[in-house]
Amino acid sequence: MSKRRGRVRDKWRSKNWYTIVTPSYFGNVELGAIPSDDPKKLIGRVINATLYDITNDFAHQYLKMSFQVTEVDEKNAKTVFKGHEYSRDYLRSLVRRRTTRVDTFVNVTTKDGYRLRVAVCAFTLSRVKTSQEIAIRKIMIRIVTEKASNLPFDALSQEIVLGKIASDVYNETKKVSPLRHVGIRKSKLIFNPTETVSPTP
Repeated sequence: MSKRRGRVRDKWRSKNWYTIVTPSYFGNVELGAIPSDDPKKLIGRVINATLYDITNDFAHQYLKMSFQVTEVDEKNAKTVFKGHEYSRDYLRSLVRRRTTRVDTFVNVTTKDGYRLRVAVCAFTLSRVKTSQEIAIRKIMIRIVTEKASNLPFDALSQEIVLGKIASDVYNETKKVSPLRHVGIRKSKLIFNPTETVSPTP
């Protein structure tokens, strides 16, 4: 005699849907919805998007962004900017023969105590001397560090993503050598002073 089967529980029916919302400094834009049977389980989850999803500007598809859920308010999952990165294809498209790529990483602390790791890159029009590379790198570090120390996290995040810091670096470094591109190719939030839970990796 076959055993009687119990009723199979539909896990999806027990879950509610929560709308992922960008922080106010990125416009409170809805990025989609995710299901969960407990809103607390969403805290710390990292959501990936592109700048295009926020601005609707097709030219911004190359920039990948990450947001981490920090709070669930009714059906909205609120987030904090976790970092950004150039897409591999876009970064590859910037490389040219007989030119120099200058990279540097900077760990900075904002005016309100957030800590970030920022990667700045510059692509020259032609090969440059080592002394010029060093001079360009010093300017990058100085400008990014000064900006961070004078701005709160929300303002710094905007300037990183929307190109204001890259523009400031370009205007200074072009005095050392003609440049084709300057950008903040990657950033990562490494310490959030308001965080009360351990983030998911």
